[in-house]
Amino acid sequence: QVQLAEAGGGLVQAGDSLRLSCAASGRTFSSYAMGWFRQAPGKEREFVAAISRSGSITPYADSVKGRFTISRDNTKNTVYLQMNSLKPEDTAVYYCAARTGGVVTLLVRFYDYWGQGTQVTVSV
Repeated sequence: QVQLAEAGGGLVQAGDSLRLSCAASGRTFSSYAMGWFRQAPGKEREFVAAISRSGSITPYADSVKGRFTISRDNTKNTVYLQMNSLKPEDTAVYYCAARTGGVVTLLVRFYDYWGQGTQVTVSV
């Protein structure tokens, strides 16, 4: 089992940058595929980015491609989401998630562990 804790959210202006981090407990972090998802008020949770165990596979949602970068440091049990050129429509609670078995997927239902989320608010 793994526990996840996100950090780095906040209130920024459009065009600014933020870096989210997600620290995982346990000694098997490198065996999990990791993902970032977000949920805006009144909307379903949606995929943002994911990363394979080695970091070699990194799919992104079209809405963030070219602006967001996901990365991981297996020595620190941490996954990151660098968010640049933020837009008001990026406002949401951002969650990191871990998938047992390591296969990257965009689907919420295939992730086994979730953090509590961190709020990102982008003002105009």
